[in-house]
Amino acid sequence: MLIEFGLPLTSKRADVVLAGVHPRTRAPSYVVVELKQWSKAHPDEDDGPALCRVEGHYRRPVLNPIEQVRGYCDYLVAFNGALAQHPERIAGAAYLHNAKELDVAGLDQVALNERGQMFTADRRGEFLTYLKSKLAPESGADAADQLLAAKAQPSKQLISVAAEEVREREQFVLLDEQRVAYQHVLKAVQRAHEADHKEVVVITGGPGTGKSVIALSVLGELYRRGVPALHATGSQSFTKTMRKVAGARKREVQNLFKYFNSFMAAKPNSLDVLVCDEAHRIRETSANRYTSAALRTGRRQIDELIDVARVPVFLLDQHQVVRPGEMGTVEEIKTAAAARNLRCREVRLDSQFRCGGSDAYLRWVVRLLGLENGGPVGWEPDGRMQLRIADSPDELETLLQDRRSKGYGARISAGFCWKWSDAKPGEPLPADVQIHGWARPWNLKGERSIMGAPPAALWATDPAGFGQVGCVYTAQGFEYDWSGVILGPDLVWRGDQWVVDRTASKDPAFKKSTPDDDVALLIRNTYKVLLTRGMVGTVIYSTDAETRAKLRELVEAEASVSEPVA
Repeated sequence: MLIEFGLPLTSKRADVVLAGVHPRTRAPSYVVVELKQWSKAHPDEDDGPALCRVEGHYRRPVLNPIEQVRGYCDYLVAFNGALAQHPERIAGAAYLHNAKELDVAGLDQVALNERGQMFTADRRGEFLTYLKSKLAPESGADAADQLLAAKAQPSKQLISVAAEEVREREQFVLLDEQRVAYQHVLKAVQRAHEADHKEVVVITGGPGTGKSVIALSVLGELYRRGVPALHATGSQSFTKTMRKVAGARKREVQNLFKYFNSFMAAKPNSLDVLVCDEAHRIRETSANRYTSAALRTGRRQIDELIDVARVPVFLLDQHQVVRPGEMGTVEEIKTAAAARNLRCREVRLDSQFRCGGSDAYLRWVVRLLGLENGGPVGWEPDGRMQLRIADSPDELETLLQDRRSKGYGARISAGFCWKWSDAKPGEPLPADVQIHGWARPWNLKGERSIMGAPPAALWATDPAGFGQVGCVYTAQGFEYDWSGVILGPDLVWRGDQWVVDRTASKDPAFKKSTPDDDVALLIRNTYKVLLTRGMVGTVIYSTDAETRAKLRELVEAEASVSEPVA
């Protein structure tokens, strides 16, 4: 019996996994059991049996436990090596041991299969019979050992499967609140069709909580159904990468990916759905220096995005606002929806899948940067995410090169503290990032490859991007196995607190009129983005000696270099 079994590469845990021998096949056999103490529950009236209401427990609808345990089973098959080649060896059941059948009537209206069953207190005998059909009365120690020792399969990273996700079928397994968010959107689309209805959906969560996975899952499902829908971001890198990878062979797929400023002249409700990914990058207006006079109406970008679709969907993390003028917040969206008398639903994502599924690492970063109260805390290794402090940029790069030699992906990024020269065709890339004799170029600015370096939009996904230092604008929205982060002189530790030196920043987005407090928050948010790109590990180097000493003090337990955990 494996209690609170951690799902690989995520902070999610299954209540119980029973490991044993199948009475008929004699092969290893596993049953995932989701235990619920609910005494009463019923399907949600708006969203149907996939979501349910639980009296006395939750104010909002939650995922049907049958769907929850089925998701856990599917996820284990996708990411646990012991099950990837033997999906038939796993089954799942929800056991509502405090409820009777009549008290949860309707929950079993969802499809039931080997990975999704439900039993109640008055069906305890049936539950025992079910377990006996999966597990013989003998030791399951060997089967448990196989499950625990199995190598975690590589995460199905967003970009690498986007083509299959959008063109053919859903590749991601959505869990718990991710499924809730997904169902909310699809039901909102259904209501829009059936009742000439319009509503807004907001999905919030930190780095790696699955916002972009949900966005692609929704888009792929709507695309397969023939529902008019588009994906939009405020990130040139993310949008261009989606176009290149997901639309490699189909022009119409490329056209699914737009920018937030693409809807200035669009007719109201001309789309059924607009999925606004990275909505924290919404700006005050869509107009820029290239906008024609006819379109310079002063209309707010948030209003354009809400008006263009019957169901506008916003996915955002307010802690990832890194430029002045970015204003994508829950409050702004709700206010804009209320001004139109529109219903606005918010779904919050808590569990995160980036950083090896390490909630502990994400909390450490937020505390380190002062984005939550309490001050920095020492890093306590949790077996999911590795953290290293480098004493020089050479040491940082060497460590990452070693990881690359073992098959891991890696990138180096930095705060915007060095000039950024234009690269010229036929000439070496200008090595603008210079630290004590170590010098490397920034990632390219433009859309063309130069001297083997990928264009800016592909820096995070092209292996050739390792030779350049990325900035927040090319790293945001992406992930890689190992992340090397250079803290520049714009953020240094002095005494018992961080000190922000705006004069050390070369970011042209910061104007003289940008208030100091705003600059301080944006710089901290920038480093939060950079420090949460790694899936396996992060290596940090600060150009400032006192800051390095503070980081060493906080990460003393992991100061030595060791092999990555598989």
